[in-house]
Amino acid sequence: MAAEAEIVDELHSLRARLPQLTGALAASVDGFVLAQDIRGVEPEGLAALTATAQGVALRLTDATRQGDFRELLVRGAHGYVATYAAGPSAVLTLVAEGRVNVGRLHLEGRRSGNRIGELLRAAVQQPDRTPRQPPPTTGGPLPVRAPSPRADGTGDRAPRAAPGEASAT
Repeated sequence: MAAEAEIVDELHSLRARLPQLTGALAASVDGFVLAQDIRGVEPEGLAALTATAQGVALRLTDATRQGDFRELLVRGAHGYVATYAAGPSAVLTLVAEGRVNVGRLHLEGRRSGNRIGELLRAAVQQPDRTPRQPPPTTGGPLPVRAPSPRADGTGDRAPRAAPGEASAT
């Protein structure tokens, strides 16, 4: 992915701005890791769990007519897990200590989610910079598909009557 290095830079910058973060992960809404800066947690497992939680949050916001998914906050005994929309195809998940300022967590998480969404949009809109080569030619004729035999073994069509004979069909 072209934006991966820039997303990793954003995650590092986010952790520098908010020292109580213990991890940050950008993932697709399908649960695939796009970039991560997290220790002590398996990134692939967290991405999959995030996708599941985001799916439930989507259904919850839809059922209550609250609009599109924006964020999800889970508070545990030792800290927080916050997930923010990062454009239409990705999410940002942050793991923070219990002493984090939740308002600051939201402020920084929303900003970074928006930035990651912009980076992903830009990566999709950039044209492929590799020169396109025409497909190789073999120089010979194109292959022809033979008719497949029918169940009665007569080929693709019913047998033809010989000239002057009446057809059985």
